[in-house]
Amino acid sequence: MKTQAIVTAAILVGYSIVMRALPVPGSNGTPGYLLLDNPEATMAAYWDRFFLDWSHFGLGNHLWASSRTWDPEGVLSTAGAVGTALLGNIAGWWLSQKRALPERINGLFAGGALLMMAGLMWNWTFPINKSLWTSSYVLFTAGLAAVSIGTIMWLVDVQEWRRWTKPWVIYGTNPMVAFVGSGVLARCIYTLFKVDYNGQSVPVQAAIYQSVFASWLSPVNASLAFALSFVLLFYVVLTLLYRRNIVFKV
Repeated sequence: MKTQAIVTAAILVGYSIVMRALPVPGSNGTPGYLLLDNPEATMAAYWDRFFLDWSHFGLGNHLWASSRTWDPEGVLSTAGAVGTALLGNIAGWWLSQKRALPERINGLFAGGALLMMAGLMWNWTFPINKSLWTSSYVLFTAGLAAVSIGTIMWLVDVQEWRRWTKPWVIYGTNPMVAFVGSGVLARCIYTLFKVDYNGQSVPVQAAIYQSVFASWLSPVNASLAFALSFVLLFYVVLTLLYRRNIVFKV
């Protein structure tokens, strides 16, 4: 575990150096820290275009459709995401230790508080930014997650407040079904399948949204209602699997 901690630190520090200290190609030698407020000009955006924009080969631009010049899930920012995964692995190792439950919970609170503080301090030089998955973002969100898990463990395992947990147990029993299934369904109703609505061919999602929700709710509330309905749909599916003791594992 010590090795994983060292590797995580090396990744986050190295990513920070690359993003801040090195000059961005094509920027006349401007160091990266001066360009962090311009999404299209960062070091991450440069490598996103280098690896994902294949339009000069006639193969299309594979960057985020809303920007076309950078990607919030890009190549270089994957380093930060790896750091998040490694910190999660370290947290899992700590929880699996044969220590008293209060000691493990206290460790989560202490470690989480330190990580959040470190993330906020790093934010001064490498701002917390989800799209770039910056090192400060990794530390702050990992700390927040550790404190959240510690709080839930204290409520459920120490105070034994468990009645409210059933929906989360159902979702947690088959998380892959929820994750993969929601992605497949979203792709089907948003892009793949279309229906005739008011004389126009529109995605299934648009037809459902307009006829069921937007016809009587404001845009904000209609959007919220559609999202909640999507979540509840999978809750019903997962509940049926849970009652039949069907669990999909990888």
